[in-house]
Amino acid sequence: MNPHEPGYGLDQPGYSPYEDEIPDPQTRMLAIKNAKAYLLKTSTKSGLNLYDHFANILTKILDEQPTNTVDIIENISKDVKWAQFRKKMDTLRDEHLVPPTFEASEKYKALFIKEDGDEEHEELEEEMGQPSLPNVMETAFYFEQAGIGLNKDESYYIFLALKNLINLQPIQTCRFWGKILGLEMNYIIAEVQLQEGEEEEEIGEEGEEIVEEGEKEMGEAEEDEQKEKEAEPPKSTYKPPPEIPKEANGTGTNKYVYFVCNEPGTPWVKLPPVTPAQIVCARKIKKFFTGRLNAPVVSFPPFPGNEANYLRAQIARISAGTHVSPTGFYQFENEDEEDDEGADTYEENPEFEPPPVAEMVESLATWAHHVKGILKQGRCVWINPSQKSEENEEDDEEEEEEEGEEQQEERGPPLLTLISEDEGMKDIPAWTAQASTDLIPQYSVAILQSNRWPGAYAFASGRKFENIYFGWGHKYSPESHTPALPPPAQAEFPSGPGITETVDPTVEEEMAFKAAQEEALAEDEEGEDEEEEDD
Repeated sequence: MNPHEPGYGLDQPGYSPYEDEIPDPQTRMLAIKNAKAYLLKTSTKSGLNLYDHFANILTKILDEQPTNTVDIIENISKDVKWAQFRKKMDTLRDEHLVPPTFEASEKYKALFIKEDGDEEHEELEEEMGQPSLPNVMETAFYFEQAGIGLNKDESYYIFLALKNLINLQPIQTCRFWGKILGLEMNYIIAEVQLQEGEEEEEIGEEGEEIVEEGEKEMGEAEEDEQKEKEAEPPKSTYKPPPEIPKEANGTGTNKYVYFVCNEPGTPWVKLPPVTPAQIVCARKIKKFFTGRLNAPVVSFPPFPGNEANYLRAQIARISAGTHVSPTGFYQFENEDEEDDEGADTYEENPEFEPPPVAEMVESLATWAHHVKGILKQGRCVWINPSQKSEENEEDDEEEEEEEGEEQQEERGPPLLTLISEDEGMKDIPAWTAQASTDLIPQYSVAILQSNRWPGAYAFASGRKFENIYFGWGHKYSPESHTPALPPPAQAEFPSGPGITETVDPTVEEEMAFKAAQEEALAEDEEGEDEEEEDD
């Protein structure tokens, strides 16, 4: 072994580590320098050397002093190597990622803050008697018996969100309607009744808007008259069908007001009233919700509004078809209204005796609709669209007679109709009833599920019952959805000799036509010359 090689001198004869004799110090120092030089060799791949790597490992071990170091020495070596390749200074920094749990906690933080006006609102509720805040947790408990509903945390967040809504809005009654799922975000829906006087103010505001629109239309009409005087284009004889007016606030499809939000803690947004045209069009289309109220609804036939209007139309349809209660729980305020199909008011029956759960599961006659059905017209109460003002009646008497013959009054099922009369879908019944458990029947709850609107449920336990919806907002159809076809193309104008294009003449015909014109001109000139000579 050469003196410059690592380990030189350690294997010399006469030297043993077990002997007490001390070797030559020069030889030993040379061996140590050679060994250190070997450890300081730089790797051609990583650029590191073994000496510095060992030094960093020992430094890390002595600083951190982990337990069972010998078992994790390999991992420490990897961490030290990885730290060597990290840049100490860099102008580009990693983006700070906010954990989803932190974002959720920031949203829900406002729900747990008690405002100064909460105590005053609670005192008013005590004076009024019946609280306007629904017990969402109790309702969630009953639905949980059948495996329906949200988790407890989300139910409690919704509970707090409804409390904030009641503190901000003049609400008389409030109810958690349900949750409609969307592709991007979901909708949490609250069904409320505003206090008396608030709806009248809304009607007044709508009236002012109508007046303003009328003034604008009058101004535009005057401008159009001036333009028509200058050049009058041909007027169209087409008359659009009469627009069916929406039902007044507090009646029919607009009996309740609905507020929605995407998540508990986000602001509540009030949905606009629904119109018959929106309900009629919503029956012909099937669209997924996006979670953005201002998103356009691209469909055929074209929907008259954005996603907020489509959401409101679906809420009206689901409520009309799935909101039920035990038979006899509600009664009409007046006995005369029992035979009146247009009756829309009812009250609780104080003499109601709840049937046993087994009976409510076996017979659908123990459940009844307490929301009026929607007619094909898009309203709960039929209206004749051909009725006009007295001024126009004299001008269009004949047209009214023709339309009156075609228009037939629609009549739907009366209020508080039994759900046993609902039509099924081929071999599928409209409703399915079952008990929450068969193991302990004396403490079971009657659960009703709608097959026409998947996601709509109702429970009944004694005098307590509730309706709720969790779904995509789509109606079940035994057949796949087929969009409506576009209308047929308009027929061409009838062809005739007056509008038919003539055939191009040949060269011979053109030459003959020119020759005939020249002869005619020559004869005219000769006739003029003769007349001059006679004069």
